[in-house]
Amino acid sequence: MILVDYSKKRLIIADMDGTLTESKAPMDEEMSSLLDQLLLQREFAVIGGGKYKQFQDQFVAKLIFNPSSLPHLYLFPTCGSTFYRFSDGGGEWTQVYAENLTEDNKKKIGEAFERALAEWGYEKPEKTYGQIIEDRGTQVTFSALGQEAPIEFKTAWDPDQRKRLGIKAIMGKYIPEFEIRVGGTTSIDVTRKGIDKAYGIGKMRQHLGYSTGQMLFMGDALFEGGNDAPAKTTGVDCLQVSGPSDTKKILREIIGSKPA
Repeated sequence: MILVDYSKKRLIIADMDGTLTESKAPMDEEMSSLLDQLLLQREFAVIGGGKYKQFQDQFVAKLIFNPSSLPHLYLFPTCGSTFYRFSDGGGEWTQVYAENLTEDNKKKIGEAFERALAEWGYEKPEKTYGQIIEDRGTQVTFSALGQEAPIEFKTAWDPDQRKRLGIKAIMGKYIPEFEIRVGGTTSIDVTRKGIDKAYGIGKMRQHLGYSTGQMLFMGDALFEGGNDAPAKTTGVDCLQVSGPSDTKKILREIIGSKPA
């Protein structure tokens, strides 16, 4: 792990699935408590492949800190293709921007998934858990076992990412004009070209006014081809984590350091 001077970090950024929570699982009380302490000192942004409703159900609904901290918390669903911030005056979450796919885009992506999955040899499981291919507005996502599959099934399906990286490579032949990423534990995400976590971090700089040196990113998929990997191209310090427990250790270290 790289050495980071936490005292210089004003905006802490984290992936959600596999970093703040287990895949599609609610955030636990310990993580929420640590974020409560963090937001007394710094600002916090969450960026992940899930859609806005998933962020609300999995993350926002589990927050236990003072509502006065909400204006210092920022949500970037679907890999940063959308941005929501809390309006203190209005008392609600407000969409700042959304890089929506057109209906033609979605149709083309869906057809590419069908061709690539057939070519790769994917066979739909006899039992699935929710949608296999989901329209998230700004993103189309393939989940091999379904969106709501139990975590033990998901982690066993593609532990080394080889299956998804193989499918991703085939997808690239059919829709090179789109961004294609391996995400979560069984997912492949497709957005408009150039929309990835580097794009999201760029939007954070634009909208929140922080410099590269003032930001820190944490994610579980910083490996080549992973959906966190683009963050490394931004110049922001990036920390690879193995899961929520690892993230908690880093948060404790950050909280223990005084901001410069």
